[in-house]
Amino acid sequence: MRDAVIVEAVRTPVGKGKPNGSLAHIHPVELLAHTLRSLVERSGVDPARIDDVIGGCVDQVAEQAMNTTRYAVLSAGFPESVPATTVDRQCGSSQQAVHFAAQGVISGAYDMAVACGVESMSRVPMWSNVPAGADPFGPGVAERFPEGLVPQGISAELIAAKWSIGRERMDAFATTSHQRAARAWDQGLFDAEVAPIEGVTRDESVRPATTPEILAGLKPAYEDAVFGERFPQIDWSVTAGNTSPINDGASAVLITTSENAARLGLRPLARLHSFAVTGSDPLLMLTGVLPATEKVLRNASLSLDDIDLFEVNEAFASVVLAWLQETGVDPEKVNVHGGAISLGHPLGASGTRLMTTLVHAMRVRGARFGLQTMCEAGGLANATILEAL
Repeated sequence: MRDAVIVEAVRTPVGKGKPNGSLAHIHPVELLAHTLRSLVERSGVDPARIDDVIGGCVDQVAEQAMNTTRYAVLSAGFPESVPATTVDRQCGSSQQAVHFAAQGVISGAYDMAVACGVESMSRVPMWSNVPAGADPFGPGVAERFPEGLVPQGISAELIAAKWSIGRERMDAFATTSHQRAARAWDQGLFDAEVAPIEGVTRDESVRPATTPEILAGLKPAYEDAVFGERFPQIDWSVTAGNTSPINDGASAVLITTSENAARLGLRPLARLHSFAVTGSDPLLMLTGVLPATEKVLRNASLSLDDIDLFEVNEAFASVVLAWLQETGVDPEKVNVHGGAISLGHPLGASGTRLMTTLVHAMRVRGARFGLQTMCEAGGLANATILEAL
């Protein structure tokens, strides 16, 4: 039976998604093209061997419109014969790209594929694809949820309330994320995964001096009188400090079969063992990581105890803390090199950014199994299990 293995995984440093961010001057197509070039240069693979490039991007408008992955392939210098497509599963877009690429390899549709992602939130701000006054949901959804859906920040508050997660716990979690990311950078643990671009060598959102006391001074980010009346259980604990920032970045992984890797002299970093995607309550929206974790473990015939390292996307501290509370996983195994709160969350790039970090962390730490899961807008989540080879 065919399998799918990752033979290379790279990412750009992550910049602040603001006009003065370190990557803001770089067109998103060029950000993604940089990771694609780095992928083939590091692996030594002839890009003509690549059967497809599947990229994730959330705000597919303006400079990220028109199937941006195709133009990144061309900008990277790949042969014109290499096809590409761009997918949107919100924050999990490039993790879904990994699933599609790996499933294509396993099925025999591909011998080699790239999964990747990009988001330039400085140049294409979040919600650019929803013009003022536009309704992306339609009348059927309005009828199904007559009181209305809510923004992600309100969902994060609802999760904090449901799992009794207070402000102090969220701020402490955020502080730990920054400490771990800063330590990983200081120890050179990101060197193997990061491809510097135009003089930018490090993630820009990591704040080593962050403390719970500093974070305690921040105001609630989503406090709203209307939602407060609708949801009196909310105590407004979610802030900019315990939430992922807005960022620019790109990432990519190269996937083939074990047999093909051996034939080409490539060293597999990990086998893509199992996959899952789930839907969940679109009001709470961000809790899909719980059923996704259960489903991928069931698909893999593994238990939580079998997993050595976890990557749970830090879109909001409350999401990961609720996941930890429900699963009982040792926090020391989760986001060991920091997460999105510190490293950043360039939406469409985050799935393969997490996977790049996970696969390299597994090698450094001698882990056998790693599990990655991400919450996604609309009440969705992906989960993937990697196995070291």
